[in-house]
Amino acid sequence: MQRIHESVWIAPGAQLYGRIEIGAGSSVWPYCVIRAECHEVRVGRATNLQDFVVIHVGFDEPVWIGDHCSITHRATIHGAVVEDDCLIGIGAVVMNRAVVGRGSIVAPGAVVTEGTVIPPHSIVAGVPARVLKSRDATAENRLNARHYQRNAEAYRRGHHRAWEGADYARWLEQARREP
Repeated sequence: MQRIHESVWIAPGAQLYGRIEIGAGSSVWPYCVIRAECHEVRVGRATNLQDFVVIHVGFDEPVWIGDHCSITHRATIHGAVVEDDCLIGIGAVVMNRAVVGRGSIVAPGAVVTEGTVIPPHSIVAGVPARVLKSRDATAENRLNARHYQRNAEAYRRGHHRAWEGADYARWLEQARREP
């Protein structure tokens, strides 16, 4: 059973199978694949799953992704938890039973190995991923998620240039002032 909020934008070519829940204002971009043959995949509000993202449950683990997250191009989340306000970098992998704490950034290409717990407000990188420093990235991660929410609304209307022009500049100025 799928419970996908009516405001979620799902791109042509995205493939969703199994028990999936996606919250309001989220977006699923081209060629994203979500598979939940057992357990469930839960995605929070205003979260974006970008092009070629793969989300798959483990045999013993669901996938839970929080609110205001960006799971960027070609990232893989497998049987793991990504808490609110996180950014998972391009090509990063987060494996079974791993937990990425809220307000964190996983660098492009990083591999968060099975069972790793990343504390909240961490910047992690490497193979295997290690905490490089502690810094609350909540504000910048939320701004990134808001960009994708704006973009999804534009794509729904057939407008594919939502990040340019005077209207965008005004929106960005306002978005940077809001928490």
